[in-house]
Amino acid sequence: MSTASMSSSPIVIVLASGRGERFTAAGGVGYKLHAPLAGSTVLEHTLAAVRASGLPWHLEDVGHPGMGDSIAAAVRATADAAAWLILPADLPLVLPATLQAVARALSGPARAAQPHYRGGRGHPVGFAAICGPQLAALSGNLGAAPILRALRDAQQVAEVEVDDVGIVTDIDTPEELARAEALLLDRLSRA
Repeated sequence: MSTASMSSSPIVIVLASGRGERFTAAGGVGYKLHAPLAGSTVLEHTLAAVRASGLPWHLEDVGHPGMGDSIAAAVRATADAAAWLILPADLPLVLPATLQAVARALSGPARAAQPHYRGGRGHPVGFAAICGPQLAALSGNLGAAPILRALRDAQQVAEVEVDDVGIVTDIDTPEELARAEALLLDRLSRA
């Protein structure tokens, strides 16, 4: 389930607890993380990127009422981590280099780090260990957005510019899945 080993590197928390209701409501069949994507599944692509980053990771795939509950459970399960990168599992195109860049941004004075692609904010969002108690107390559907907003207001968020459309390419509809497949196939053809 996890290869999280406590080290000086942040742990990537892969959030796979959601029910994917928007995907099925939009006409998708089955659980979106198990949807086929270029010969694999959405979740397998996300986990492959995490593994390739070399960072320790934890898969949170137990059903929880909301994203905040999922984050809290994962942070409590990895309480000794140096920091956390919160990555929704429906971002199958995120690049390993992006995960590493967000992790590096947490090695400075910033208490959080967020990647940007062409003006759009994305995931993973990184949080320093000092944020652990707040993250472990989360509940509900907002996730860590209130914590990130407060840190941004206090100018304690490192903004990490990346050339990675994967940080903003989540899968919530069958159309988004088709777009992700086209982007992935294009990326693979250029590799």
